[in-house]
Amino acid sequence: MTTATAPSPTSTANTPHQIWTRARGLLIALLILVIAGITFAAVRSGEGHGQLDPRSADPKGSRAAAELLEARGISVTVATTLDEATTAAGPDTTLLVAGPNLLTPSQQRRLHEATAPSAGRTLLIAPGPAAVSRLAPGVRAEPHRPVSALPPSCTLPAARSAGTADMGGIRYRATDSTATACYPSDGTPTLLILKDREAGDTVLLGSPDFLHNERLDQQGNASLALQLLGSRPHLVWYLPSLADPSATSDDGVSDEHDGGGNGEEAPGDESSFLDLIPSGWLWATLQLTLAAVLAAIWRGRRLGPLVMERLPVSIRASESAEGRAGLYRKANARDRAAESLRAAARTRIARLADVTAREAHTSAVLLPAVSTRTTTGDELSTLLFGPAPATDAALVLLAEHLDALEREVRTS
Repeated sequence: MTTATAPSPTSTANTPHQIWTRARGLLIALLILVIAGITFAAVRSGEGHGQLDPRSADPKGSRAAAELLEARGISVTVATTLDEATTAAGPDTTLLVAGPNLLTPSQQRRLHEATAPSAGRTLLIAPGPAAVSRLAPGVRAEPHRPVSALPPSCTLPAARSAGTADMGGIRYRATDSTATACYPSDGTPTLLILKDREAGDTVLLGSPDFLHNERLDQQGNASLALQLLGSRPHLVWYLPSLADPSATSDDGVSDEHDGGGNGEEAPGDESSFLDLIPSGWLWATLQLTLAAVLAAIWRGRRLGPLVMERLPVSIRASESAEGRAGLYRKANARDRAAESLRAAARTRIARLADVTAREAHTSAVLLPAVSTRTTTGDELSTLLFGPAPATDAALVLLAEHLDALEREVRTS
């Protein structure tokens, strides 16, 4: 004797394996994109010739300025680590810091401690508020303004000789009355020169644009660049690099240098995690996030209309009706059950009363046509278009009355 085995239920839910199969391509592509972006950024940071690089002939590079300086006998050396930059600082050296905002707070403190007593010139390109507080104490950075051709409006010989130059960007105010302020934008200077100890000085520039290859031959940009960068026989062009070990190592800066020997951190020296991340990496992360969202939208599946599928087994109409009725009863959905009964009754009665299917559920058309074939009278409107029954017994009574009405119309 054989026993019939009931067929196993069929589930339409995706299994974990199916989900992984569909998503693994996108995840792998995203992982490759992230790894490639990080690797590319690290390589370019340490070795590439990018913006404001004296080895770059690109429009945003500064090779033209470096070659003009070398033609005048100024030696130009590129430094990519903090140790190289601080070691080279001296009375005969101009140290140009191309990206002071990319330095960590500890790197900025070390740089200031090495350059302030060096009797040389330190030239900072567009330092922001946090960098200014460490690299040029006593100076406040103010909001950025567009770069444009500005007159010097000061007595600095280099600026007066150069004349109008493409300046702007970040603006600076100094509490020291001896500071030299030039090229004001909206009344606030974008070039500031501070006298340091040992006859050295610190130059703050609000924008690097006048050093770019594409702008060097415009206005008095070349003259200003040669005079600011060529005041000493040696120029060290410091390009901060992500590969610099000092960016991640503890440099051992003492509490005395931080503003007090009591073991507490100096006021205004606190920095968040985002302050330690170079701005280029933040933009790269934002671009990768946007690319991931666009890829998800592209790969997303739109929900379309329901598609009728053939059932694996035949189900009797009575069983289907009983199943739906059970669901309605469990949810106490008498309103839906009553509307389902009335809609079906109206459709069948409309055919018997010569009413089109489109107008079968319009009371103004269906009721007059049915009233001529029945004696129900005023109860006809309540029966076909009335409110939902309040009890299960009323729902059963409604079904009986609808059957009776249909039989009456059919035999009339």
